[in-house]
Amino acid sequence: MSDAVLNQFTPQKKEKQIDTSKKLKFGIIGTGWIAESHVESLMKMPDVIIAAGADIIPGKAKEFFSRYGLNDVRCYESHTELLEKEELDAVCICTYNKTHAQCAIDALNAGVHVLLEKPMCVTTEEALAIIEAEKASNCLLSIGFQPRMDKNMQMIKKIVDSGELGKIYYIQTGGGRRRGIPNSTFIEEKTAGIGALGDIGCYSLDMVLNAIGYPKPLTVSGYKSAYFGTNPKYNNPEDAARFDVDDFAAAFIRLEGDIVLDFRIAWAMHIDTPGDTIILGTEGALRIPSTECWNGSIGGPLKIYKDVAGKQVEFEIPPEAEPGDGWGLFDMKLRSFADAIKENLEPPVPSSQILYNQAILDAIVRSAKLGHEVEVNLP
Repeated sequence: MSDAVLNQFTPQKKEKQIDTSKKLKFGIIGTGWIAESHVESLMKMPDVIIAAGADIIPGKAKEFFSRYGLNDVRCYESHTELLEKEELDAVCICTYNKTHAQCAIDALNAGVHVLLEKPMCVTTEEALAIIEAEKASNCLLSIGFQPRMDKNMQMIKKIVDSGELGKIYYIQTGGGRRRGIPNSTFIEEKTAGIGALGDIGCYSLDMVLNAIGYPKPLTVSGYKSAYFGTNPKYNNPEDAARFDVDDFAAAFIRLEGDIVLDFRIAWAMHIDTPGDTIILGTEGALRIPSTECWNGSIGGPLKIYKDVAGKQVEFEIPPEAEPGDGWGLFDMKLRSFADAIKENLEPPVPSSQILYNQAILDAIVRSAKLGHEVEVNLP
């Protein structure tokens, strides 16, 4: 029996056909490190033209695009000039955190679809202003959480949605690196606003909040510190001298539905991991192995704990392998955004969810500063 006959018993993978008759014109706002991934992903898409870019540092955008052989990209020294002079379908906002809100609002007001890198912004007020502009514009806004594209992350939500765990009442999540302090604009309040909280904390929050349907946060008791980033023993002296954001944070968060969330995140610490993520329910529990660094997936097989026929049992969910087709999670993030524009779909990662993520980050900062629990008040 030939392979062709045997393969009839295996579902054939159908490649999605991309309509190249209409090409989307993209702009890139901010040409720092993360913009490299955006450009590389967009260059794989036959229905996308990278038409323009902007960076506030003179000459930086032109030099950036020339590295990729994109010498026809029109370059500007401000996002406002780009939006005024270009007729674009969409922009990727790859600037530092403190400018996310203004760039997104200006792009939406100009009638341009927006893929906004994470974290969404810095404060709850900024997030609300972005959403107000989104609603007024009738444009698509998606937030850059590529772990959502991972099949293992999607399985976490499927397990919760299946009811296998019963009612969820407690979650422990977080993560971090034994040593992994970035540099550049990540480590100063004037550019980043928040440190490890915004860089990787938003990912771990999204993993569990998305799984349980993003219930509204009610109260937060938060803590943050910077014992490693400011110390030349663990950071280079130049960066240690200007470091003024968090390198560790923790919080106890109460959510609607009588759910509590125990959270911790770190850029540096004296341990390999602050613990696996666990989701406790009345009918079962789920363990999600930690990773050394947030790369978009999980650290090993998911493990479910239950009682079956009076016996305490546990079993593993084998992890899904990478697609192996040359398309990574970042590529899929950009592809899903472009598809949503062309097919008039919902945003892959909607702002209405990430508003709650941002409100928690903001509340952790406020609580840590005040030294007591704070309420999360959202309209």
